[in-house]
Amino acid sequence: QVQLVESGGGLVQAGGSLRLSCVVSGRTFNKFAMGWFRQAPGKEREFVVGIDNSGGSIYADSVKGRFTISRDNAKNTVYLQMNSLKPEDTAVYYCATPAGLWVGVPPEDNDYKYWGQGTQVTVSS
Repeated sequence: QVQLVESGGGLVQAGGSLRLSCVVSGRTFNKFAMGWFRQAPGKEREFVVGIDNSGGSIYADSVKGRFTISRDNAKNTVYLQMNSLKPEDTAVYYCATPAGLWVGVPPEDNDYKYWGQGTQVTVSS
C-alpha cells in the first residue's frame, strides 16, 4: 500500500534546471529514508542520491555540486533539484524507499522496497 509518484521531468537544454518531486503515500513519511535513481536506455540503473530521516544525504560523484536532494515531511514529498544539466543526465528518474527504518542512507538498489513509476528527463545538446 506504499505508493510513490514522481513528477517534474521534461525536455531541457544543456545548462538548464529541473526540479523533480516524489509524493509518498501509505506510510509515515518522516521516519523513512528516500532515494533517487536513474536509468538511461540500455544502461544499468544508477544511484543518484539518498536522504535519511534526519536530513543527511549521500550523492553520486557524477552529480555532486549540481544536484540537491531535500524533503518536506509536512507534504510527504522528496525533491531533486537538478542544475547545470548535461546530456549525460538524460534518463528515467525513479524515487524509492526501503521497507523499514535505516541508520543513514541505503545506497544499493536492493536496499529499496518501493519504487515510483519514473519520470523522463531529457537534456538536449
